[in-house]
Amino acid sequence: MAFENLLIENKGRIQYIIINRESKLNALNKATIAELHTAFTNAFKSPEIGGIIITGAGQKAFVAGADIAEFASLDVKVGTELALLGHTTVFDFIENGNKPVIAAINGFALGGGLELAMACHIRIASDNAKMGLPEVSLGLIPGYGGTQRLTQLVGKGKALEMIMTADMITAPEALNLGLVNHVVSQEELLTKADELLNKILTRAPLAIAAAITSVNAGARDGVNGFETEIQEFGKCFGTDDFKEGVAAFLGKRKAEFKGK
Repeated sequence: MAFENLLIENKGRIQYIIINRESKLNALNKATIAELHTAFTNAFKSPEIGGIIITGAGQKAFVAGADIAEFASLDVKVGTELALLGHTTVFDFIENGNKPVIAAINGFALGGGLELAMACHIRIASDNAKMGLPEVSLGLIPGYGGTQRLTQLVGKGKALEMIMTADMITAPEALNLGLVNHVVSQEELLTKADELLNKILTRAPLAIAAAITSVNAGARDGVNGFETEIQEFGKCFGTDDFKEGVAAFLGKRKAEFKGK
C-alpha cells in the first residue's frame, strides 16, 4: 500500500515504518496520524511481520512534534477529540500491539514525537538526539499520553520538570534517566535496532505478546497487573510454542517457534 507521508520497507520479518516528511522535520499532521494507524494495523495483522522499527527520514529528526499549523483554529471540543483520536488510533494502539515495536530516534523527538517514541516498547537513540515536551511554551500540555508515559519512565519529579520547563535533554541524559534503552552513533542506529529486534524475534511470538500485555497492565488504573500476569502465564501452557520451547530445551537444540 502506498502512503503519502510514510515509507514502508520490509527486511526479513522486520518492517521499517519511516515517517517521510523530512522538510517538515517529520512533524505529525492529521494525515500522518491516519497513515500510521493503517500501517501499524497492517503490520500487526501480517503473519510475515514479526516486529516493527519506526524512525524518521533524514538525520535531523525522528519527529519534531505535531504540525502546529493545524492547531491554530481548534477549540476545546475539537482539541479534546483530536487527543482522543490520537490516543486510540496510534499511541495506545502501538503500546498495546501484539508485536514488539522499537523507536529508532534519529535526531529531534519533541512533543508528539517523543510521545510516539514513548508509546513504543523499546527506544534507541542516536547520540545527537534531543528529546523534550515543549507544549507549555505554546499554552498546551502533552496530549498524546506524554504526561503519563514520561512519568512511568522517568518518575514524577523529573517528568514534571521536563514538562513544566519545556527543556530538551540530550541522548546521554535520556539514557541515564531510563527514557531510552541504548544510545549509539547515527551510523549505528538502525543496525542496533535491527540487531535487538532480530534477537527478540528468536523468542516465542505469543509469549512476547503476553509479556507486552502483562507489563502494560501494571500501569492501568483498576487493573491488577499481577492477575493479568497469572492469566497470561497460564495461557502460554496451551500454545504449541510452549511445547516446542520445552522440547528444544530438553533436546539441547534451538527452538523453532511458529506463533501458535
